[in-house]
Amino acid sequence: MRLQLSERTVSAVPFALSGQTIVRDAELNGFFLLVGKRTKTFMVQADLRRDTKRQSIRVKIGETGRVTAREARSAAKILLGQISAGVDPRVKPPSAAKADSDQRSDPTLRAAWQNYRDSHMLRKGRSQKTVAGYEDHVLRLMRKWLDEPLSKLGHEPVLVKELHDRLTKKSGPYMANASMRTLRAIYNHARKYARALPAENPVFAIDWNLEHRRDSGMGVKDLAGWFAQLTKIENPIRREMHLFMLLSGSRPQAIKTARIEYLDLRDRLLFIPNPKGGARKAFAIPLSRQMMRCVVRAIRLGRMMHPEQAGEWLFPAASKSGHIIEHKESGKRLSHWGNELRQSYRTIGQSAGIGEVDMHLLMNHALPGVNAGYITREKLVGTHLRQAQQQISDKIWQHGAVSVSCVWPNVSSGQLASSLLSKA
Repeated sequence: MRLQLSERTVSAVPFALSGQTIVRDAELNGFFLLVGKRTKTFMVQADLRRDTKRQSIRVKIGETGRVTAREARSAAKILLGQISAGVDPRVKPPSAAKADSDQRSDPTLRAAWQNYRDSHMLRKGRSQKTVAGYEDHVLRLMRKWLDEPLSKLGHEPVLVKELHDRLTKKSGPYMANASMRTLRAIYNHARKYARALPAENPVFAIDWNLEHRRDSGMGVKDLAGWFAQLTKIENPIRREMHLFMLLSGSRPQAIKTARIEYLDLRDRLLFIPNPKGGARKAFAIPLSRQMMRCVVRAIRLGRMMHPEQAGEWLFPAASKSGHIIEHKESGKRLSHWGNELRQSYRTIGQSAGIGEVDMHLLMNHALPGVNAGYITREKLVGTHLRQAQQQISDKIWQHGAVSVSCVWPNVSSGQLASSLLSKA
């Protein structure tokens, strides 16, 4: 059989009922698709001539799904050219074989990082933001070591100590510590397969900088002043975004990238599919009456101010991504924003009498203790957790928004949602 091998034609070829079937490319001689019962593999076959001898050889390019038809065709041309020139592509030159061996026994920092990223972080569903943070540490802060073997750091841990000292002065104690945690994780992972590396992690040589949790959350007495500042934010969508962050206690990135499709107005839930920790930590935020009014106002404002972007994002903006990107504010303009609102939510939840386990569930934190691990969060979201969420929202509204009710009129959340659903 001969076909023009493309994504469309390859996907249409049925798997073999028994044995293997060959589908040759109609244009490039020697390029073909080997079809089995479960796999389809791009291959090349040609005559390798050396001196007076001729040998027909086959070389595997890759399986469909991993290699596109276009990529396979490009690779086939290179392989066929090598075979025509008398080079056997199946045999690596000694220098390449030695390089591969060196990378397995003593990888460079660049290779070790790529292996850790692909084999550990991506496989375990770490979020893009987390991966990007690790990558920044390696490619920017450790760029001088990228092509150095890890064994050099293992045998000379003083190099790691000196870098930590320099970063502490230049980038601050928190960034210096964070970069060393990244290096420690990469080295430990490399030790699993590169057993020739020194057993002791070179990061042991550093003196860790002291880190203190920032106690910058608001209490109930601070809310009135914060709400007064919030009313002066000119962009009303931005204003609703800050308010929703306080009412939900969620991380800024999750709220800025919240999509309309993840909002369930009937069941009063906002689904967060890819929070910190990746997709395996996906959860739904139960919405109080105040939160319902907030999201409905945001949708209405979005339709008026950014009609194109509002079809996709809960907090739209005239940005390249279509949603609000920067949530930071001047301290004089708004005293608390971002993660400070998350701390405020936790503090106010405590004063509202919400239990420790319920706060962990609402904030999507890992549950402490063995018994708590048996709790199924999904069974509590629409009932028990929504009641707890309502208590926190009532506490916030009682102490903060009562003096600025003209900005956020006390309209029934049910009426707002119904009117919005009827126009959807």
